[in-house]
Amino acid sequence: MKDAFGLPQSLLVLGGTSGIALATARRLIVRRTRTVWLAGRPSPALESAAAELRTLGADVHTVPFDALDPESHETVLGKVFAEGDVDAVLLAFGVLGDQANDERDPAAAVRVAQTNYTGAVSAGLVAARALQTQGHGSLVVLSSVAGGRARRSNFIYGSSKAGLDAFAQGLGDALHGTGVHVMVVRPGFVRTKMTDGLPEAPLATTPEAVATAVELGLRRRSETVWVPGVLRVVMSALRHTPRGLFRRLPI
Repeated sequence: MKDAFGLPQSLLVLGGTSGIALATARRLIVRRTRTVWLAGRPSPALESAAAELRTLGADVHTVPFDALDPESHETVLGKVFAEGDVDAVLLAFGVLGDQANDERDPAAAVRVAQTNYTGAVSAGLVAARALQTQGHGSLVVLSSVAGGRARRSNFIYGSSKAGLDAFAQGLGDALHGTGVHVMVVRPGFVRTKMTDGLPEAPLATTPEAVATAVELGLRRRSETVWVPGVLRVVMSALRHTPRGLFRRLPI
């Protein structure tokens, strides 16, 4: 169960090597979280992440999980929930892709969409059903401001995040009143391994800043979290920018 401050004592991370997810897990362990499940493709990186979190005092387990294998999601996540209640699920997996390459290779573009959207739909529904069965818990979905409006420079990734964001909002509405809380997190450009080598974007942030925002959002039971917060205003303006002008913006 969550503590008196609304923070989880147990956490399941879908995307166990994500820099943002691990920063969030570290922050929550320091606060209250005692049991962590890191779900991801088996790799030295996954085991290293688990070992690091154990040094903070948490009981950490690794779980084989593949976003591109939705038929396995119910079995894999079911085994985690069979071990006991899970207070929070952090859906943090995703791929950025390579826009120029993916435009030339539709199969690669589809892989981005399947990972970021259809894989998340499958895992999100399975996790939501398990949380609803136990009667409590939070599902935190890592979206992106890229889903707010498709940009020429990354419309394949952005469209997949737009789908994920809409799905998570609808899922939150469907679960309203059940005891399950869905929170959509919309960071801007985050300095992680995934964005290494890309030009720095305005209002760039860090995994630690996103983790801080997630913690505050859990305490407040927020439905939507922007990181940094000013992006709420920026994206509102961009969504209402005439298309002809939007095309000429250097974004």
